[in-house]
Amino acid sequence: MSSEADRRTAQEAVAAYHEAELARLVEGVGEAIDGFRSGKLDAFAVDEAFFQYSRAARELWKFCNSRSVDLTVSLIIGNRPSIDWWERGALRKR
Repeated sequence: MSSEADRRTAQEAVAAYHEAELARLVEGVGEAIDGFRSGKLDAFAVDEAFFQYSRAARELWKFCNSRSVDLTVSLIIGNRPSIDWWERGALRKR
C-alpha cells in the first residue's frame, strides 16, 4: 500500500492529466465555434461538436475517477498508446 504522500502525488498526476486532456477537448469545441464564425460550419455541426465534447469529457472523467488512483497513474504513465478522448466521444455510425 502506498503512503499518503505517494497517494497525494498520484492524485496530483491524475488531476494534471485530466486537466490537460480536458483542455484538448475544449480546443475541439473552440475549433468548431471558429468554423461556425468563419462560415465553414453550420450550427448543427457545432451542436454535434458540443455533444461529442460532452461524451468525451464524461469518458475522460470516468477514466480518471472510477478506479484506484495508483492504477490510473500506471495507465497514464505506462507505455500504452495515448487515448484519443475526442474520438472516444464521437457518435458511432451504424
